[in-house]
Amino acid sequence: MAERILVTSALPYANGPVHIGHAVEYIQTDIYVRFLRSCGKDVVYFCADDTHGTPIEINAAKQGLKPEEFIARFHTEHQRDFHDLDIRFDYFHSTNSPENRHYAELIYGRLKEKGDIERRDIEQAYCEKDRRFLPDRFIKGTCPNCKAPDQYGDACEKCGKAYAPTDLIEPRCALCGTPPVRKNSEHLFFKLSKHADFLQSVLRKPGFLHPGLATQLQGFFEKGLADWDISRDGPYFGFAIPGETDKFFYVWLDAPIGYIATTEKWAKETGKAKSALDYWGADQDTRIIHFIGKDIVYFHALFWPAVLNVAGLHIPNEIKVHGHLTVNGEKMSKSRGTMVPVRDYLDQLDPTYLRYFYAANLGPGVEDLDLNLTAFRERVNGELVNNVCNLANRALSLLAGPLEKRLAPGRAEGPGRTLVESALARVPEVRDAFEKLEYRNAIRVITDIASAANAFVQTQAPWAGVRKPETAEAARADLSDAADVVYLLGALLAPVTPRLSEKLFAQLGAPPLTFQALEGAKYPLLDRSRPTGTPEPLLPRLEQEKVNGIIKAPPSEQAPKAAEAKAAGGGKEGKEKKAEKKAAAAQPATQASPGAGAGEASGEIEYADFAKVVLKSGKVLAAEKVKDADKLLKLTVDVGEAAGPRTIVSGIAEAYAPEALTGRRVVVVANLKPRKLKGIESRGMLLTAGPGGKDLSLLEPGDVPPGSEVK
Repeated sequence: MAERILVTSALPYANGPVHIGHAVEYIQTDIYVRFLRSCGKDVVYFCADDTHGTPIEINAAKQGLKPEEFIARFHTEHQRDFHDLDIRFDYFHSTNSPENRHYAELIYGRLKEKGDIERRDIEQAYCEKDRRFLPDRFIKGTCPNCKAPDQYGDACEKCGKAYAPTDLIEPRCALCGTPPVRKNSEHLFFKLSKHADFLQSVLRKPGFLHPGLATQLQGFFEKGLADWDISRDGPYFGFAIPGETDKFFYVWLDAPIGYIATTEKWAKETGKAKSALDYWGADQDTRIIHFIGKDIVYFHALFWPAVLNVAGLHIPNEIKVHGHLTVNGEKMSKSRGTMVPVRDYLDQLDPTYLRYFYAANLGPGVEDLDLNLTAFRERVNGELVNNVCNLANRALSLLAGPLEKRLAPGRAEGPGRTLVESALARVPEVRDAFEKLEYRNAIRVITDIASAANAFVQTQAPWAGVRKPETAEAARADLSDAADVVYLLGALLAPVTPRLSEKLFAQLGAPPLTFQALEGAKYPLLDRSRPTGTPEPLLPRLEQEKVNGIIKAPPSEQAPKAAEAKAAGGGKEGKEKKAEKKAAAAQPATQASPGAGAGEASGEIEYADFAKVVLKSGKVLAAEKVKDADKLLKLTVDVGEAAGPRTIVSGIAEAYAPEALTGRRVVVVANLKPRKLKGIESRGMLLTAGPGGKDLSLLEPGDVPPGSEVK
């Protein structure tokens, strides 16, 4: 029987919208699941809303809603946002469900039977005005360590030190501001401390957890594993504990049980399993993989396996942990508008861009991922739009136009066959990278394949031969081989950019290609007897203004900014000042060799001097590094001349990788006297802005034909 794989993402809390930081995990998981399916694996992917706890109860009350009504709204919103982000769960459920209640009570009963539940009196903060015990996050006061005011009852956001709520200086109820009193209450504890040896053996299992995180968790063992308080006093939105009065399961007991409950719900509705125990039974041959953020490792790597083991259920085989998202190098922040809801992103941009950028930067470790908006735009445009999409557009447009959508038979030999076979030889690299969650390595190989195909098309120049009877068939053969690579790229990118791959397959007139089908695949990949489809634009270039639009200033900041904009840019005078600034910004440092730059102005010039400079728009057709020159790139640039594209050597290698430049539009100094650099004749210069080195940005003329005059 084939191995069954069950994959989960951490449950989003039903207290607010999913944001682009959360999306890192769901995209990472979805890519992995799509990859496994493409390999022919038997895999299911589950998730659910985490719905219980005091914050839900209180926020629902503030809006005049019952908790059930409050979480229902977010349940609908979350599912819509995930779907539109191209996340495909086999089932998305809720922890506030009959299935979750059943398994929470079942597991608690087994823990109790095994003698792993103990009663203890604990002292807690109690608000006499609100008549409730206060969880950590509902107490505020001054940090006992750094004396920072207005800190929560579990940890200081300024110095990072953790403490007990009773350690706060001048504590107060976060709801009403009343100083709490201390009051005893009987709570139920899971004896986690009994299972130290078992958990140590789990942490030593190869592949269970990132080694660095396993080492970090040793600190809990060194100071002694603390038993786990699994109960909360009412009022509390959650499941009542059987046999107890006014006691409820702590949200962190029933939240991970939601993985099992969702499996149960899926099994009932689809009939694809008898029950959740077909996957979660201790004797089942199942591979269970949890994807989580680094902030909840303790719950998933210590508490959860111990509970499952005592309850006689299947413990997870692997826990995949990722870092947090930063935006423009800073921690996400509501006050800066960088905690962007997924819906705000989707209102502006295609999810393909975000999925690609996350994949291009994700590895198997727990380092944080930075969404630098400029790097986001440049990388997506350079690698995905200008490289992959440009290759498809060039090949399929010529095939569908002059060559009437007919492909050429495969060739016995030649550079086209070599191109395709070389690309196929790299498929194991991509497969291995996806399997190991080295998505950035997979993307690197994929873009290498696309760059090689673009260079092949540029060298063969099929556009010059498609309309001549004596050369049309050679051009058809070259374009057919390029189309083979496009087909392969569609398969390799399908886990990352599924909707783009669907378009590629449709435009090729070919069925979807999978990793499973690629096992042992040989040249040619496409059925050359079938016609190609109709090419259409695949993905527009990202514009910086639209990218910046995903970050919205908070309402408190919008009025001052609007006033500033009015003062600086209102009316005719403001527009003139804006134009002056734009003109000043357009005086870039121009580079054609290492160290070349504008520097300080060397004195005023006459207009006639400036008028001698001819600036034209160009399009980069190919780019490669110059041997023995770290700062130089050799570019093939179309400037709309009948003589063909120009070779330009430019000192921008520190700022741009070659593969990021193919298809990019640039501004060229077209009447510069040719000069040799490293033995290569350079006929022109590109305009850039910035101090130099890595901090350079190419000036773009916009979407105009190559050769258009830039004024």
